[in-house]
Amino acid sequence: MHFAYPPRKSSDPPPFRPRSTRFPLLRKARLRTIGLILVAILGLVWLLSGRSQEEVYQEHVPTGEPPIVIVTVIDPRSYSASYLRSVQENRRQYAEKHGYETFIVEAQDYDTKGYQQSWAKVMAMRHALSKYPNANYIWHLDQDAFIMEPSRKVEEVVADPRVLESLMIRDHPVVPPDSIIKTFKHLKGQEAAMIISQDNDGLVADSVLLKTGDWARYVTETWMDPLYMSYNFQKAERHALEHIVQWHPTVLSKIALVPQRTMASYAHTNLGEGYREGDFVVMLKGCTVAGESSCEKESQWYWQRFRELIVQM
Repeated sequence: MHFAYPPRKSSDPPPFRPRSTRFPLLRKARLRTIGLILVAILGLVWLLSGRSQEEVYQEHVPTGEPPIVIVTVIDPRSYSASYLRSVQENRRQYAEKHGYETFIVEAQDYDTKGYQQSWAKVMAMRHALSKYPNANYIWHLDQDAFIMEPSRKVEEVVADPRVLESLMIRDHPVVPPDSIIKTFKHLKGQEAAMIISQDNDGLVADSVLLKTGDWARYVTETWMDPLYMSYNFQKAERHALEHIVQWHPTVLSKIALVPQRTMASYAHTNLGEGYREGDFVVMLKGCTVAGESSCEKESQWYWQRFRELIVQM
């Protein structure tokens, strides 16, 4: 009987091939990915449910102390000391009667980067918002203006939501006479955060009431953005404000437009609605630094009348 010989092993074996590591590497990469996903999910769960209610951002609610801060920027380099004293005393005596605060600063306190010095007004408003976070409102009132009814509070004149509701001019061109951008129709008094009026040419940026809060800070920071400062608007910060209001619905949505004589009557009637006895504020817009039409000369009657009224109180 013949038996088959078992096959011989080749004397030339194939080269050694190490065991493939492809699958273990894939498994490691997959495990690492799964681990990262789990960490992300756990982090999201912690953010949504683990943080306390106090850690969630909430806008600061002012205490109303002081209720109103009157902001005025003066220019001692150009105007006489006697005139500027009357302006400051007008603000201070009025504020003392009602428990308000004054924030009177010099234009030179602010660096306007070589642009018009009037930009200091916007910077002062932003400064006052930071300095008095608990005030209900800041009221920017120009240097060339006088409060004429010391017995009346800002709240009863315009700031109280119910009073404001009765004064607001709705669905009206922001820039007269025929701007296609108009004030909101359905804005409520309590929702308004900037109270302003118009003259013959546009918004009166020299008497502005701002409700303190995030929106006011946003508006002032946008208003004094270097882009607008460098744009060389003809009337600097006034035209910049008109541009912002017309192009930014976030700003327009909280603008309350009121009749000019509410808080910005003009001594010169060719520029806007003229001052009448009993008006809250007179603005000497158009007065000059010196000469016959100087602000100091034009203010004398108004300053004397204010002192008479303050004594009567």
